[in-house]
Amino acid sequence: MKRANCRAALLFVFGLACAQTRSAPSLPTTCSGERALEHVRAQVALGPRPPGSEALEKCRRYIVQQLESFGYRVEDDAFEPTTPYGPKKMHNLIARRPDASPTGPAVVLASHYDTKYFPSGQFVGANDAGSSTGLLLELARVLAGSKRPLEYWFVFLDGEEAFIEWSTFDSTYGSRHLARKWKQDGTAARIRALVLLDMIGDRDLGLWKEAHSTPWLRDLVWATAGEIGLGSILSGVEQAVEDDHLPFLDAGIPCVDLIDLSYGGPLNPHHHQPSDTLDKVSADSMEKVGRLVLAVLPKLESRFAK
Repeated sequence: MKRANCRAALLFVFGLACAQTRSAPSLPTTCSGERALEHVRAQVALGPRPPGSEALEKCRRYIVQQLESFGYRVEDDAFEPTTPYGPKKMHNLIARRPDASPTGPAVVLASHYDTKYFPSGQFVGANDAGSSTGLLLELARVLAGSKRPLEYWFVFLDGEEAFIEWSTFDSTYGSRHLARKWKQDGTAARIRALVLLDMIGDRDLGLWKEAHSTPWLRDLVWATAGEIGLGSILSGVEQAVEDDHLPFLDAGIPCVDLIDLSYGGPLNPHHHQPSDTLDKVSADSMEKVGRLVLAVLPKLESRFAK
């Protein structure tokens, strides 16, 4: 999956609200955890989904079908990196509105959708990465309705997991490929923020204050959680995590990683274990994270929309 790095008023708000009302209809404030859970159930039913597998191809078709039913145009960013098991075909998926501006500013909401490879074939990854993929699909549905001052892109990354052992070359295949591509073609300069979702379905959710994340964006998320009564889903853990946001940070894109790497309690008993099953995932946890993301987006619009 990923590896933790062990080193360890009111007038202002009213004014922002009025500005947002003039520029675009109000954003949704909630999403359905039960709908997100249905997407997790569909993924888990496919079994283990490592990169290059038939199960992940079925998962990819499911994701595309859902996104297209919401009205998005889906780009298949195909590439073939070298892994410890030789070349593997991988596919990032990028969903945008059909009328998306070719030059306007954007916010990216992202998750990886592959599961870690185990020879035993017993790891179905309900939380890792079923939960974040399920919630990302639900957020795409909720945000599909109206044109916004910022474009919202939904990115499903392949190859986050290491095939053997996490390292700079055996991990984050999809994010490394896409960040490099976006930096080279100028796309990175359009992206005002990237919100990465990962392992957000734990029943006892406690999002880490991830230390690699861009400070202003992480602090914005944390302050927003307190404002809307979701401080309970924040953990006291402040620690760096190696995850899909790092290549995008290297490309100059502000990023925040919303992740609970304490999945299941002390010593991560369900992380990369056969016990990461559907019964460990909470619709309520996913819905709360979705509410938090939806509450952050208007603040990003206020900050960046022209």
